[in-house]
Amino acid sequence: MDARPTAGPAPLAFRKAHGLGNDFVVIDARSHDRRGGVDPMTPALARAIGDRRRGVGFDQLVTIHADPEADARLVFWNADGSTAGACGNATRCVADMLMTEAARDALTLRTARGLLRAERRGDRIAVDMGAPDFDWRAIPLAGPADTLALPIEGAPVAVSMGNPHCVFFVADADAAPVTTLGPEIERHPLFPERANVGFAEIRDRETIRLRVWERGAGLTLACGSGACAAMAAAVRRGLASPRARLILDGGDLEMAWDGTGGVEMTGPVAHVFEGALTPAFLAAVA
Repeated sequence: MDARPTAGPAPLAFRKAHGLGNDFVVIDARSHDRRGGVDPMTPALARAIGDRRRGVGFDQLVTIHADPEADARLVFWNADGSTAGACGNATRCVADMLMTEAARDALTLRTARGLLRAERRGDRIAVDMGAPDFDWRAIPLAGPADTLALPIEGAPVAVSMGNPHCVFFVADADAAPVTTLGPEIERHPLFPERANVGFAEIRDRETIRLRVWERGAGLTLACGSGACAAMAAAVRRGLASPRARLILDGGDLEMAWDGTGGVEMTGPVAHVFEGALTPAFLAAVA
């Protein structure tokens, strides 16, 4: 798969994949990087591709770049044209693609979080998403606050997984006001860079039901970084064991975090199809 410049007649190749219904467009720009070309992705192009009626549609878009110290560097884009510092399910999908390509069962990927290690475990892909950060400056918040009990009704937890998360613990995740409270909290003044908003129901210490309103994407079937944030928040609150199953709308993830180091996430991935954006589509965006 090769991404070519959008300025010209050449089409732009992509792949479509998903992790638990959390769906992605993946564009491989590594050979383009080696030619010294301009990054093919722009906010306008991301928005156009993200249009589910006039483009392809995705929860996030991922561009793969060459990196001197890792097997690849990943950049994540939201459907509104903004970028994200982390996307766990997309990381797992790309890791599977690259491991298959290289006939390997482990590799290292660079994201805004730093170097993340991924490996194949049977038919599932595991990735260490890095350590959660509960410091208000890192999330970031607009000012100092207790990140384990924010001054918001419901006393949610704030945590960074390379992107900002706000996790509410609720009695019934399926009845939680995800589509109304989610966008309100996403743009709450306490979160200057907006926030991903999770609604976590503790069913027992090893089982968490989770729904997530994603910043720049809305309600999705699954959110990998949101699952990491919910796991870290639950462990910090003393509500969960170091290993737990997270039940999302699109399926289950196995999570592991003992309060130190990175949060490990393991789950399935699916590759759906390959295609190419036409020169006419690209010219209309330029």
